[in-house]
Amino acid sequence: MDSSVEATVSTALAALRRGENVWATTTLSERRGLLEQIHTSTAAYAREWVEIAADIKGLPAGSPLVGEEWSTGPYPLMTGTAALAESVRKLEEERSPLDGCRFLPAPGGRTAVEVLPHDRFDRLVLNGFRAQVWSKPGVDAASMRARAGLGQRFPEQTNGIAVVLGAGNIFSIAPLDALYQMYAGNRVVVIKLNPIADPLLPVLEKIFAPAIDQDFMRILTGGPRIGAELTQHPAVAAVHITGSAATHDTIVFGAGQDGAIRKANATPLLTKPITSELGGVSPTVVLPGKWSTSDLRYQAEHVATHRLHNNGYNCIAAQVAIISANWPQKRQFLDELRRAIQRTPARVDYYPGAADRVARALSEYRHAEVIGPHTDRILIEHLQPTRTEPALCTEYFAPVLGILELPGTEEEFLSQAVRVCNDELEGTLGINVVAHPHSIKVLGAAFDVAVAQLRYGTIAINAWTGIGYLTARATWGAFPGHTLADIQSGIGVVHNALLIDEPERTVLRGPFRPAPRSVLHGELTLTPKPPWFVTNRTATTTLERLTNFAKRPRWTTVSGVLSSALRG
Repeated sequence: MDSSVEATVSTALAALRRGENVWATTTLSERRGLLEQIHTSTAAYAREWVEIAADIKGLPAGSPLVGEEWSTGPYPLMTGTAALAESVRKLEEERSPLDGCRFLPAPGGRTAVEVLPHDRFDRLVLNGFRAQVWSKPGVDAASMRARAGLGQRFPEQTNGIAVVLGAGNIFSIAPLDALYQMYAGNRVVVIKLNPIADPLLPVLEKIFAPAIDQDFMRILTGGPRIGAELTQHPAVAAVHITGSAATHDTIVFGAGQDGAIRKANATPLLTKPITSELGGVSPTVVLPGKWSTSDLRYQAEHVATHRLHNNGYNCIAAQVAIISANWPQKRQFLDELRRAIQRTPARVDYYPGAADRVARALSEYRHAEVIGPHTDRILIEHLQPTRTEPALCTEYFAPVLGILELPGTEEEFLSQAVRVCNDELEGTLGINVVAHPHSIKVLGAAFDVAVAQLRYGTIAINAWTGIGYLTARATWGAFPGHTLADIQSGIGVVHNALLIDEPERTVLRGPFRPAPRSVLHGELTLTPKPPWFVTNRTATTTLERLTNFAKRPRWTTVSGVLSSALRG
């Protein structure tokens, strides 16, 4: 091991060991104050963050795609710190973070907690969107309320140093994961940035200065050697990683043949607790129905967004669209999908290895279609519903979208889709379900049963699972039950600002149509085309205004957000 790497790690961990002693004596009021300071500093340096992020990703100034960096950078860190601070305040007052929340029964003996809308601003800015966190079967509201708080229930009982290995695609991931280790895990934390994100180090150090100055946090850069030194260091108590299952297995079991043997024998090199968010092959299920031309166009843009947000470099990016082979409008929908992909602005291929993964998809599927002038945008039809199908078991992490047709209409199709998604696709991080309101009504209880049967950490109905990531009080992570030997999309959750103990999933619902068509067709929602759509022309302006609104939510700034959203 390089002596400079050892020195860097030793210095950081020595400071954090001192910091843990201080963290153990830091009151809930002081911990809430720390969150409020980080919230303020995030707002102060938000523009600098976005400018650096856009430069990393090669996004030109003025591009609507820069809006992605507002919405996935400073915005979720500000909403996350504000939501966590509210939970800590309730604990200060000897109340549960879930006090005041609405509880509802969920299928299968589960209990649901409504996490969106949370306040009157949510009801206006995100009108028509709802989210619930579901418990595991058999857990009632009283138990959820009593157990909420996690590491902040006994703040003096700290749990050592955590290492967070950051992601290189969405730049709020590592900061949010670090806060979760501090507050849910009651640990001090060292972040190791992904090398792609290294240019953000100065701004992140300014944002987290209140925690760094007290030795509660350190942020390091470097390659695999420094990551290995951190994860294996005896002073580290826990590890959290965002990345691929292959990277996870290398950290836990080691590389190459020796690592494969250790994995087969269940003898990991890393014996300390590790949590993870690892992506997979996320699907979008499109239920057949009788749709208008406008519905077809809008939902095609929606599905294109599921795949092409951040150019497909998302753990949650939909890789397979599942449609009914018997849907009379199937060809119309696929034609609209092609046009939506063509309309999406061009962008730089910034993520390492993406071109190779696209080339791999093209070699595996000689009949694949290159969409428009964007040579990396690939559509693959005629997939087979089996785990041996490459597009169903390989996360391409690139703008590659497969089309899987299953037989049946309505209930028969939905039943087949649930089975295939649960049994044949790699990963359980999230799933999107697109369904006409009339189809949901006709299916009735069968639709609710199907949702409960899906084994995914986030289920988005007429919405995008990425909104679950952006909802601070929602949970984010794989469906429970994975093991080190079969890691799939990972173990554990993050975000979860209500500090709910052992949640099962988040279920998100949105409007099938944007306003004003939604109102004309009986959907009581005022939300226009969402600003996160990759075809939204005012995305940057709207999402920058939404981020500014998150600094201090107030009525005087709502109108600016809504007026820009309407122009999009």
